Amino acid sequence: MTGKNATPVTVIGLGSMGTALAEAFVKAGHSTTVWNRTPAKAAPLIAMGARQAEAIEDAVAASPLIITCLTTFDDTRLALRPAAASLHGRALVTLNSGSPDGARQTATWAIGHGARFLAGAVKNVPSAVGAPDTLHYYSGDKSVFDEFKATLKVLGGDTVHLGDDSDLAALYEMAVGAMLLPALVGFFQGAAAVQARGLEVSTMVRFAGKWLDMIKSLLPIYANEIDSGDYTDAASSVNLFLAGAAHDADLTRETNVDTTWLAPLHDLVTRAAQAGHGDHSISALTEVLRKPA
Repeated sequence: MTGKNATPVTVIGLGSMGTALAEAFVKAGHSTTVWNRTPAKAAPLIAMGARQAEAIEDAVAASPLIITCLTTFDDTRLALRPAAASLHGRALVTLNSGSPDGARQTATWAIGHGARFLAGAVKNVPSAVGAPDTLHYYSGDKSVFDEFKATLKVLGGDTVHLGDDSDLAALYEMAVGAMLLPALVGFFQGAAAVQARGLEVSTMVRFAGKWLDMIKSLLPIYANEIDSGDYTDAASSVNLFLAGAAHDADLTRETNVDTTWLAPLHDLVTRAAQAGHGDHSISALTEVLRKPA
């Protein structure tokens, strides 16, 4: 839906992601109301055709669909508290980070004020908002997802409803997001090591990309091993990773690059071997992760 038939939308929170969301709605022809604690952040959106609400109560009252993009669930409830009475009968979609418990608390709070609730997650960077392959997933009231699916797809073409439980989007966001920092720090360690030899980091990007492609290809295999609980077909065993850990100290000596961030990961591999998983697939680390040290 675009133009006159487009659903009016309110976007609350105009950080880099919230601004990208609002821009996508404006460009798609939706009547878009915006609100932010710092009103000046709305200026570029107003220039594009968005409407700025002076008060949070006015922002909520302006549209049947309220999109919040604040930092945490606590921030979301705090910002909406003055407008709680205006939420009645409206669809509230939260696009913030937080725990499954935070999502459940926010769902209870919103539904208690008569809102229809959907929690969501944007699995990409702000510049990717609106692209056909950008992933957004949601959980909670399926009727909200069905009614506003066309509007939500403005934000990204790969739009998924995970289930009726309000905390599923937060659960999947944390489960998938757990991969990000270790992968990035691994790249940054490699970058520091390459620079220690006087080389440009750009020279390793192609190879790092291929490595990530290989890791991606392994995920379905590891998922099947974990779901079945059968780790015996070990293309890459726990012992193989354990042997490789010794090389990190050598890298530190050669390049003066700090590799101590890997110590907890090495400890996890050691614990897996001690638990009898040495000859099993590295995916057996999942069993150790279920039992914190």
